[in-house]
Amino acid sequence: MSDIYDIVPEDRSKYYAANSDYTGTRNIQSGHEVVEFKSQSISRIWLNEQAVNYEPHWHSAIEIIMPIENDYTLIVGGTTYNLKPGSVFFVPPGEIHEIIAPPTGRRFIFLMNISSMQKLKGFARILAILSQPLLFDEENQADIYPEIYSDLVQIRNEYFSGTEFADLSIQSLLLKVFVTLGENYTQQEDLFQSASPTKRKEYIQLFNDTLDYIDNHFTEELSLSDIAANTGFSKFHFSRLFKQYTNYNFTDYLCFRRIKAAEELLETPGVSITDVAILSGFSSISTFNRLFKQQKGCTPSQYRKQNSPLKKQKAQ
Repeated sequence: MSDIYDIVPEDRSKYYAANSDYTGTRNIQSGHEVVEFKSQSISRIWLNEQAVNYEPHWHSAIEIIMPIENDYTLIVGGTTYNLKPGSVFFVPPGEIHEIIAPPTGRRFIFLMNISSMQKLKGFARILAILSQPLLFDEENQADIYPEIYSDLVQIRNEYFSGTEFADLSIQSLLLKVFVTLGENYTQQEDLFQSASPTKRKEYIQLFNDTLDYIDNHFTEELSLSDIAANTGFSKFHFSRLFKQYTNYNFTDYLCFRRIKAAEELLETPGVSITDVAILSGFSSISTFNRLFKQQKGCTPSQYRKQNSPLKKQKAQ
């Protein structure tokens, strides 16, 4: 991985030229940041050299951080992570995080909009994986670290190349990263450990299908009993296996998926907050408001205000 230290030449003009459209002002209110992506793009990638700390905040984009010179400290969900040069860190979308920069240093920061990917078959499993902070280096997830690192370097190179098909290439490479993550977590030895290899494969397919079903029916009244019965498991057995596969219990996962849908609807003009709650699968506006604020740290109305098309247009 010797190229870690060679990716920023002394003449760094191309890294700054690629972001010349940026207004230069971060849009953060009440801890919520509206990310300014490049026009008609899913990404914004920075060469960051500033010794600037970022107070606790969150955004709907997934953030990927790759230090290349000196360490970088993140606090996510109350846990402190010390990132060393060459490491790769994924900050989950919607997760409150704080960044503490060293006096000097360099790192690449990727901000990626994955909302358009959420409708892809099988992506529900990826969302569950991405809902947890992920650290990759030669000690953590070492088996897939080189592939993840290499693909992200390619994404970075495409972004700063400015070629005609750069954004398409970035999207395809990002999906490749997600597929690598999905396959790796599915193949973990401790997943469904008590099952035979044949049964383990059946369970993986069954729970992939279950997540796809939830993804297509989360607006309906889904109960643990009904979903468990559809899989042929008892509620207890289903709950145990579902938690292994997703890191969520069933109720929390369903709430997580509904909040994701609500975020998208809140950015759609003309849909009332009450309709957003109903269309996201919540039975009451009070439950929706409470759970949304619990997960996002702001009310649905505040989220809409920050993510309105007019607000985004002004930011751009």
